[in-house]
Formats: sequence, structure tokens, C-alpha cells
Amino acid sequence: MRAVHVTAFGETPTLVDLPAPTAPAGGVVVDVELTGLCRSDFHGFSGHDDSIQLPYVPGHEFLGGIAAVGEGVTGWSVGERVTAPFVCGCGDCAWCAAGQSQICPDQSQPGFTYDGSWAEQVVVPAAEHNLVAVPESLPGTSVASLGCRFATAFRALRERAQVRPGEVVAVFGCGGVGLSAVMLASAMGASVVAVDVSPGALEIAESVGAHRSVNVTGLNPEEVAAKVRAAASDIDEGDSSSLAGTTAAPGPGPHVALEALGRAETLESGLLSLDPLGRHVQVGLFAEAPRTLIPRVVALELSILGSHGMAAADYPALLEMLVTGAVDPGVLVTRELGLDEVPDALAAMSGGTQPGVAVIRP
Repeated sequence: MRAVHVTAFGETPTLVDLPAPTAPAGGVVVDVELTGLCRSDFHGFSGHDDSIQLPYVPGHEFLGGIAAVGEGVTGWSVGERVTAPFVCGCGDCAWCAAGQSQICPDQSQPGFTYDGSWAEQVVVPAAEHNLVAVPESLPGTSVASLGCRFATAFRALRERAQVRPGEVVAVFGCGGVGLSAVMLASAMGASVVAVDVSPGALEIAESVGAHRSVNVTGLNPEEVAAKVRAAASDIDEGDSSSLAGTTAAPGPGPHVALEALGRAETLESGLLSLDPLGRHVQVGLFAEAPRTLIPRVVALELSILGSHGMAAADYPALLEMLVTGAVDPGVLVTRELGLDEVPDALAAMSGGTQPGVAVIRP
């Protein structure tokens, strides 16, 4: 099979022919229909993840059809259309039994702990536990990001932050997971403040549900927090104009801050923007440990919540939102690449991420 192959961290990968995988006991092989190009892939490629062993094939969110079924697998057949979480649980531990596979101590991750989906085929271990059936009616572009970005945002908002209708949610970083969070929070009945330095990303955020957008180019965390609090206050006043590029006085802050970049200054901005009893959800991955404003967390009784993907058991509620049309992740897709375009696209992420979501068609 053709696959994107990384042989050295930070060096442009190559497109090669590799032996096609065989279905392991309990697992399946999936023919990849679409797969995502995610910022997490760039973190792995840059050497920020100790779980990766060179050489390897990146790619951790995908959609496809079952090509082969391993020994002992029941309930799944060749040809069925499926996806899987980027965190695959072992299926045997207490955490998996409780439906919390995203924190399974014996988890595996395509594109990180084993060869991923930037290829014509990918393996899903413990298939009966990790596979998710995908309705044929859903377009591939609407499903391709469910393995990571959209599902991660869904669980971060619904289960971790427990967002309620009428609350204000500030999303810091409008890449793939941030834009997913904007769309989902709006669909959940929250008012959304989108925060970024890219006018293109903020424009997309407004088109998918952001009530306010805040361009924070060149601002320090205190200045960012002041603008975000002003935007949250302005929502209550019913003004539909964007706050991008403006300066406003501080006001009441958001109830929830979701950080989707993995930057120390953005985490700080989120914590500074929150009202007392606010909830900060950390989704972005850090290359190095950030400073945390613990005295503020204690004084205002803030909550800091981690969110790491979503177990297969929780996908039906998310898929129902897609089937009913409440959300459509497909509108976030701005680029479709072939495998031959991926090596250069991955290397180019060192200069920043293009607005929207990119998908790969092997």
C-alpha cells in the first residue's frame, strides 16, 4: 500500500510503498476513504510525543470500509463503513468497561503508538470496543474529523465543561478543534466568543456560529482577557457586530474557556478571562509545561478540566447531531489533498496552520 513515511523528526516525509497490514486477532483492517491533517500530527512529526517510534506512518482520524476482519471479531463484517477514536482502548480494563476508553492505561493510538491512517489502509485494534458504525447517508467530509477534532470538542463541551444553554463559551484558537468547538457550543445553545490571530479563521468561526470574534494579534494575556470579557459582556447587549480589531473595556467574563492551541499564554488568557466559578477546558497539547495561575484558580474557585478524545461508546449522540443536521463538520473542510501532497503540507505547518480543516483522500 502507499503510505506517508516519517523517518526523522522534523524532516519532510516521503511517500512510499509499504506492506499492507494484516488484521490482528480481535482487530480489523480498514480501507481509508478519508483521513485528516491535524495539528496533533504536526506535534508528533516535530518530536513532541515520546510514544512515537521512528520510522512511522502518521494519521489518527479517518473514515473507511472494513477490508479484513481478524480472528475472534464478531459483530463486524467486511465492507461496513466505520470510524474509530484516535484513542483506542484495550477493551479489557476497568476504564474501558466504564466507557472511559480515552484514558485507558493500555491505550493505542494510530499515527502515534502504531502506524496510522496516512495510507491506503489502517488497523483498528480491539475492534468490538473501538469501531464506530457510520451511516452511509453522511458525506465523508462530514465524518473524517470525528476520530479526533470534532469528537474531542464534543466531549470537552458536553461532558467535561457541561455547557448549558445561555452560557457564554470563549474558544481560544480557531484551528480544526477550535472551529469544531465553536459550531458545537452554538448548537448546544451557548453564545460563543471566538479568539484567534487569523482573520480567515475568525471569518470561518463567525460563519459556523460564533456570536463575537476577537482578533488578539500582538496582545499580551491580560489584554486578550480584557477583550474577551468585553466581548462576552457585549453579547448580552445584543450587538451583532464583530469585535475583531477593536479595543473595549473589561466586562463580565465567559462561563467556559476552551483552549485549543496548546500555548502557555493562551492558557493564561483563558484563566484570566473567566468569571468566578468559571470552567477552563484544556484541549490543546503543550510542547512544554506551561505556567498556571494557581492563586487565581483558588481565589475564584475556577475549574481546570482536561479533555483527551472520546470513547467509541459516546459517538451515537454525536452522530445523531450530524444525522439530524444540527451540525455539519463538512462545512469546515477547506482543502482536500492526495497522499502525494501530504509531505509538503505537513512540513509547511511549521509556518502556521491554514484556516479550516484539511482532509486527505488516499
